[in-house]
Amino acid sequence: MTLVLKSELDEYFFESEGCYITELFNSVADADFSIAQARVEPGVTTSWHRLINTTERYYVLSGTGIVEIEDVAQREVCSGDLVLIAPMQKQRITNTGKVDLIFLAICIPRFEEHNYVQT
Repeated sequence: MTLVLKSELDEYFFESEGCYITELFNSVADADFSIAQARVEPGVTTSWHRLINTTERYYVLSGTGIVEIEDVAQREVCSGDLVLIAPMQKQRITNTGKVDLIFLAICIPRFEEHNYVQT
């Protein structure tokens, strides 16, 4: 069976986290994963948060930043870097550059807002 699903390409400001999100793919029709593009403006640090029952990967497309994950030393990130974040790990990211930090947030299973916990 082939299933073609359309993405929602309207960017919105995710106030709880402090960054802009474009949902590229997030559907109950294929709940195994979701992909969103996140955009963090220069000098901005997202809010500390955790995802319940969700593994998240950041794939950095452009810009530079510092990612902080509970129990892991903070790391500088740039284009091409992949960050793995286990379920319930406290996390945030800071844009340290002069241009927007843009990355894909890939969640397994798919991101559901009720699994987002601000800490």
